[in-house]
Amino acid sequence: MARPIRIDFVSDIACPWCVIGLAALGEAIARVGAAAAVELHLQPFELNPAIPAQGEDADEHLLRKYGMPREQLERNRETIRERGAALGFRFGKRTRVCNTFDAHRLLHWAGTLGAAEQLALEWALLRAWHGEDADVSDAAVLRDIVQRAGLDAARAAQVLAGGEFGAAVRAREQYYLDRGIHGVPAVIFDERSLISGAQPVEVFERALRELAGGALPQ
Repeated sequence: MARPIRIDFVSDIACPWCVIGLAALGEAIARVGAAAAVELHLQPFELNPAIPAQGEDADEHLLRKYGMPREQLERNRETIRERGAALGFRFGKRTRVCNTFDAHRLLHWAGTLGAAEQLALEWALLRAWHGEDADVSDAAVLRDIVQRAGLDAARAAQVLAGGEFGAAVRAREQYYLDRGIHGVPAVIFDERSLISGAQPVEVFERALRELAGGALPQ
């Protein structure tokens, strides 16, 4: 019988490195196959929790936040595009940075439906944000993304209209902050072993195989 392995993937859909990390983790899970019974749980993190409702220009935001020259920003983007392409994800031009809290509320809701539903919505959100430059703080846009993910758009509209799941999302965010998670992606195996950052497929695969064999990942 395959060993059950819990993975908590702490991320923000605003983070391009989280796209790469999730894609690499998914490939690693596929490579390990029946050797491990992976339970994947997506956990919320906000890179920019105080960003205003109207959002900000992406270039201005990133240049101010990280204090880098524009040339470095473009080099970083090219690296992200290359790593994404190698994993089958196409990054487009992103013009705005927006608030992701409502998206996290919807992801929490999707998680109550099941792991497959939550992952489907996560990828729909990531493709919309990073591939289509969609404003994922807009309720109408979010409803459309939910529908594309094959979930109930009417139920999503109910969630968005009120504060449902807001307290639960805040509690999970604080839980990980209290445990020293201040950057994403953070990939936690069996609630005790952490791999930080958008690591290559081989790193995640090695960790999974070690856990499947009863060892702690190195």
